[in-house]
Formats: sequence, structure tokens, C-alpha cells
Amino acid sequence: MHITDYELFEVPPRWLFLKVTTSDGTVGWGEPVVEGRAKTVKAAVEELIDTYLLGKDPSRIEDHWQTMYRGGFYRGGPILMSAIAGIDQALWDIKGKTLGAPVYELLGGAARDRLRVYQWVGGDEPSDVAAQAREKVDAGFTALKMNGTPAIERLDNPAAVDAAATRMREVREAVGPDVDVGVDFHGRVSKPMAKRLVAALEPYEPFFIEEPVLSEQLDDLEEIAQHTTTPIATGERMYSRWDFKSILEDGHVDLIQPDLSHAGGITEVNKIAAMAEAYDVAMAPHCPLGPIALASCIQVDACSPNAIIQEQSLDIHYNETSDVLDYLADPSVFEYREGYVDIPDGPGLGIEVDEAHVREQAGDVDWHNPVWRHDDGSVAEW
Repeated sequence: MHITDYELFEVPPRWLFLKVTTSDGTVGWGEPVVEGRAKTVKAAVEELIDTYLLGKDPSRIEDHWQTMYRGGFYRGGPILMSAIAGIDQALWDIKGKTLGAPVYELLGGAARDRLRVYQWVGGDEPSDVAAQAREKVDAGFTALKMNGTPAIERLDNPAAVDAAATRMREVREAVGPDVDVGVDFHGRVSKPMAKRLVAALEPYEPFFIEEPVLSEQLDDLEEIAQHTTTPIATGERMYSRWDFKSILEDGHVDLIQPDLSHAGGITEVNKIAAMAEAYDVAMAPHCPLGPIALASCIQVDACSPNAIIQEQSLDIHYNETSDVLDYLADPSVFEYREGYVDIPDGPGLGIEVDEAHVREQAGDVDWHNPVWRHDDGSVAEW
């Protein structure tokens, strides 16, 4: 068996799907995308497959990963690692289908029967969060996440801190103490403001504080951690085990959030999860993406003892034209009950992509994140 063909599909709202076909007709799907840079990643995937993978045996996944990563001399970063991630997902899908087993069985077998998921509320510039939170809890979710602030100055006023604390207080009052509420700082916040915000939010017991500073400022986490007992989460803008190595050694992060479509795919995130387990660090993969990325996450979560919860993008504020379940032939595979999703038992990634719908929706999808500016006209972190 060898790889004979591939196709790439830009689909709304902001996703890129990869279909890889083998000589015996087996098809594997992957989701190689950087949100807002789909065309750039598409070119990287084409270059990797055209110059290396076509004609190769798809079963040699580790060797292919190492070759794609090391074979080009320059390595790492969001574009290359996302291209590798989507290809890797497709290769694992092919292997699982060929052997008639879910990917997690090939990685050692399931460590759990179901997986907890959380639901987004509040949008990019958080508002109406208490009502939305109550609605999602009434729908059966036991964990939520919201943005902590809109755009915020490097040194902002007390009102900005009070507004963030008020939102958290209102959500806590709406859902009670039995619901977990993560707060995403989205890398928008400078170190001095992060210190003030984590202290202000602490009385309302967030599930975790996500990306309190950008990944290029990780040396600030030690100081921020001194101002809170709330677990600190980060990792969505980290792309390999080597990126995660330093934060695991430093010991200030409690929850890592690698992205299966950015951090090298199933092969790499499975290794990152094992590294984190050795440091007593939990994992909750980042996934505001489509069904192939989510299916890949669940395969790794299933066999990772330190995976505690999974992000998923159903009804997320970005999904204005299409949603996760729209691209699946059987949407029930992601049926959420009591805040959990069952571990799928189908071969490969455990999903069946509705290829006819993918082809119907495919086109030139021109999604880019907004560019925010402060009152003085300078660029703000989004």
C-alpha cells in the first residue's frame, strides 16, 4: 500500500481539511490549519506531500514525522508544525482503518470510558456571560470557559480589573460552586495587569487561568503564580515537545493545552502528554476547530491519564456559517451527555466525514482574525 493522492478543502467557517488516499482506496482525513492562515498552511502541506510523501507507505508514521520535521533543516513554528499535524492525523486515520481499530487502541488503549468537555460563553469581547453560562449548564455542561477581558492596556485602570472580576462573580453566582469556569486571558494581558487580575478573580475560584501572558513571555509566569492559587494553563501557541520542555521544568504551569492541529498532530501531542504526566501536569488540548481536529484530540485524550477535559467548538462565537457537526455523516459521535462525550470505538479517528458536504462547502474561505487597536491607535493583542 502506498499514498497515491491527496486533496485540500478550505471550508467555512475557517478550517482546512486534508484527504489522503492510498493505493487500496483507504482514505484518511486531517485538519492542517492555522486560523487565519489557511492558504499558507495549504501551501506547506502541498510542498511536504508533493516532494516527499506521494508514493510512500503510509504506515511508517514515526519515520514520516521525523522526515517532515528534520528533513528541511529549518523546523518548528506554527505553519510547518500545523502542516505536519494535519498530515499526521490523516496517516493515523489510515492506519486505524487498515487495522480496524481506533487510534487510541494503537497508542496503548483507552484509559477512560468518556471524556469531559467544556463549552464557550461570552464571545471575544465578553458580555452577557451570566445568562449564557446558566443556559449552557441547563443544557448539561458542567464546565465552561470565557474570555477574561476585551482589549486591555498594558497598564489599565481599576475599572478594567473590576469589570473582569464582576463578570466572573456574576457567572459564579449564576451557576454555583459545582460548575467549573475557566478564564482565558488570550495573551492580551501584560504581566503587571495579569498579577492584578489573577488576584481579583481568585475569590470566585476559576477552574484555571489560560494564557495569562503570551508564550514569548513565559518567564513571567513565576511572578504571576505568586499572586494566585488558581491553576495556570498555557500551550496553544506552542508547537512541539521542545517548546513545552522549559515550562514543564519550571513548574509554574498546571495545565498544558497543546493543539492537535498546530503541535505536530497525534504523534507529537501523545509525546507531549507523556512528558507532562512525568511532571504531574494535566492536559486539556486546545481545539476551537473542526470535527477532524476534535476527533484527533479525543484519540489522544482517551489514552492519556493526565487528560482532564477537552475544548470543543460547538456553537463557539467563530462558527457563524458552519459548525462542527455539519461535516459529519453521523453527528451522534460527538453527542454530549452530562458534560461528557463518549470515547468513539470506530476505526481510525472514529468519525465519518461527509465528503459530499465538504465538497459542496469548499471554496475560497477568507477568514482572518480582527486587528484590535488601543485608543491611541497602537495595536492591541486580540
